Amino acid sequence: MSETATTVPPEAHWRAALAEGRFLLQRDPADGTFHFPPRLAAKHGGTLEWVEASGRGTIYSVTEIRRRPPEPSYAVVLVDLAEGPRLMSRVDGIAAEEVAIGMPVRAAIAQENEGPLLVFHQA
Repeated sequence: MSETATTVPPEAHWRAALAEGRFLLQRDPADGTFHFPPRLAAKHGGTLEWVEASGRGTIYSVTEIRRRPPEPSYAVVLVDLAEGPRLMSRVDGIAAEEVAIGMPVRAAIAQENEGPLLVFHQA
């Protein structure tokens, strides 16, 4: 399924989709390349289309953020998505020290005070 956003800025379109429980990526229909973060146009000026992301990825890099007790630590990660782009997020559902490079993960949308947030869980 694909859709085109013409009047909404790309970042706003992406965040609105998250609020609806959808994880979208932009794809260049000319060569099939996926892009993140959201952008206005393709590399050569063409229009990008929005498509549902698979949600699958692999941890490329991980940093454990330690907070003052009793708050738990959490893992900030770079995730290589199955579609190609790399993005920064966090891993929920397991202890920060258990998150490892090469770990397969699956995207989820967490509801935070600031709004929806794309996070990952161990696959």
